[in-house]
Amino acid sequence: MSDNSVISTRVRLARNLKDFPFPCKLSPEGMEKVIEKVRSAVKNSNSSIASDFKFIKMSDLTEAQCVSLVERRIVSPEFISNTEGRALLVNSDESLSIMINEEDHIRIQAITKGLALEQTYDLDESLDFAFSEKLGYLTQCPTNLGTGMRASVMLHLPALEKSRAIGRIAGNLSKLGLTIRGTHGEGTEPKGSLYQLSNQVTLGISEKAAIENLKNITSQLISQEELARERICSNIDIQDSISRSLGILKYAHTITHDEALQLLSNVRLGIVSGQLKDVPLLTIDKLMTDVEPATLMVNSGKNLSAAQRDVARADLLRKALEEV
Repeated sequence: MSDNSVISTRVRLARNLKDFPFPCKLSPEGMEKVIEKVRSAVKNSNSSIASDFKFIKMSDLTEAQCVSLVERRIVSPEFISNTEGRALLVNSDESLSIMINEEDHIRIQAITKGLALEQTYDLDESLDFAFSEKLGYLTQCPTNLGTGMRASVMLHLPALEKSRAIGRIAGNLSKLGLTIRGTHGEGTEPKGSLYQLSNQVTLGISEKAAIENLKNITSQLISQEELARERICSNIDIQDSISRSLGILKYAHTITHDEALQLLSNVRLGIVSGQLKDVPLLTIDKLMTDVEPATLMVNSGKNLSAAQRDVARADLLRKALEEV
């Protein structure tokens, strides 16, 4: 079994400072105090990566810059719904970020490429966190009590999706304390056959046990995807769809966001099934983020209309794939 169905893994820790009310009860002045306390703790920590963090006040960003952070999975959609009193610390390669004053005072998030759950969960901050011997880490939402940890895996599951097996799988996962959601988490639809698998249970279970459970279920899902892939990729219609998708991506002059993601998903399926030999998987994975509307505008430095984005997106895809 390979892990080429895995786009990335993420571990997110919810933490609150002991001497402050939850963010929903904080005054603007209190929010600023939390921001400065967290910022100073990171800056003055002994961590070798402390100097690598960039500090961003969310209210200083444009709407496109905020949305792009969600598209790149650096912050949650909730975090940009109200930017006042919120700040972000993010390192240079965007693998580690700290959201300040979201639902909790701190949301520490680590993202790695591929399946690397144990390596991702390696965070131990020196701030004085709100903790109960009975309940564990205290969080604003009761569903996060205990470890305060959400571990998730971003999976590309086109074969299971085409086989219409996702609904059945989702029902079975809930019985195991896991949930499978759309591309950007709760309340979002899957785009490009991208699904987010994460733990639901945080109370009464250790971080290690939660990660091990998620890893085991992820391995089972990957095996099911590979079996489904073998079945559908022998179909001439699927093979034709993969080849046509690559052709459109290489030569189209205008392309919508949803179409681009679907075509990239088809090409990715062609790569991992062995049909397409010369297309780099990392290139396709990067393009699946770069074609997002806000990220496209941020990278171009221009405020583009929907029609202009479709043209710019096609241009980006042609240039990225011209050597293929």
